[in-house]
Amino acid sequence: MPNIFNERIARLQEKMAEDKIDFVLLTDPDSIYYVSGFCGDLGMDFGRPMIVAISRSGSGTIITPELEALMVKPMVSIEDIRQWMDGVDGEWRKHLKDVLGSHQKLNIGIEWFDIPRLVSEWLLNELSGATYIDITYILGKMRIIKSPEEIAVARQAGQVAIAMADAAARTIAEGVPEYEVALAVIAGGTRKAAEFLSEAGLDLFFSPTIHNLQVINTGTDTCLCHRRNSVRRLHKGDPVYLCFCTISEFKKFKLGFDREWFVETVKDEHARTYEICLKAQKTGLDMIRPGVIAQDVHKAVNEVYRAAGFEAGYRSGRGIGYSFCEDPELKQGIKIPLEEGMTLCLDGGITIPGEFGARVGDSFVVTKTGHEILTPYPKDLDSLII
Repeated sequence: MPNIFNERIARLQEKMAEDKIDFVLLTDPDSIYYVSGFCGDLGMDFGRPMIVAISRSGSGTIITPELEALMVKPMVSIEDIRQWMDGVDGEWRKHLKDVLGSHQKLNIGIEWFDIPRLVSEWLLNELSGATYIDITYILGKMRIIKSPEEIAVARQAGQVAIAMADAAARTIAEGVPEYEVALAVIAGGTRKAAEFLSEAGLDLFFSPTIHNLQVINTGTDTCLCHRRNSVRRLHKGDPVYLCFCTISEFKKFKLGFDREWFVETVKDEHARTYEICLKAQKTGLDMIRPGVIAQDVHKAVNEVYRAAGFEAGYRSGRGIGYSFCEDPELKQGIKIPLEEGMTLCLDGGITIPGEFGARVGDSFVVTKTGHEILTPYPKDLDSLII
């Protein structure tokens, strides 16, 4: 794995040379992992920035809180690791100043919308003569095509997602509270993820434990889309919608995945709406292959909704990877052609305010001739009545 990260640094440095960028400063945890291989749990939520500085040559520098340093060293191939302590000797600022030097005419690449204000304000004050270049597009372009190693992890993430769905389906029943379904999901996914991890090497830095709050909407609350699980108990005939998108993750790779079940029976109007939702998603998935324009998939999906008398309320899909939302998005205005190796999710969704929401979502990788579903879990209505 370290070789992959070295290759990514080298590719980034090629882009830097092309655009005459002297330094790139990475502060977003997803970007730091993509380039260096480090993944931590604290960071700016606790007021402690971590910074990866990449110059046009060399392997880069990691500026890290001392608390994280012992974790950083075995996870990365970058040798220049500089530690800082809270309240001591300027903290991270001293190290960053040493790395960048005092030259004011630098071209510095940053992720404009992700860099912490604490860091950006220091840069603007300390190096007011520098030119700051948003490298969000450069990194997005690098990350848009997944490597074989990334796709292998994505497939494992898909199996973890399926284990979560299986656990939910075994638990859903009349009288069961929503939080019990969430607990079952966590246990099912965690046990599956643990099967893919060993007790040695870098695997020790990846927890199998599924985390984040599970989205569960039941009954008429399915129209709310992203309400978190509560103490509400399930009733016969309830639709039970689970969005796994914020918890469906393995080794930093995040999927999009949604399923909706029905407790023992389904109302006719719910069944008709769900079938339209399923048809819309299938229409989009049937189009997926290299060369298809992202917005054209969205347009085709919307035509299904309109023909049935509905309007789509959001994009039809998004790129997936180390961040929850990557390029390309499947929505109006995105004219990026799909390419082999892209990973995305494609949703189907209809909201009837105050009454019902029909949802389905799957992740896939674009192949030479079409696509491979990463979350092959049943979604026909008969399989979802439990």
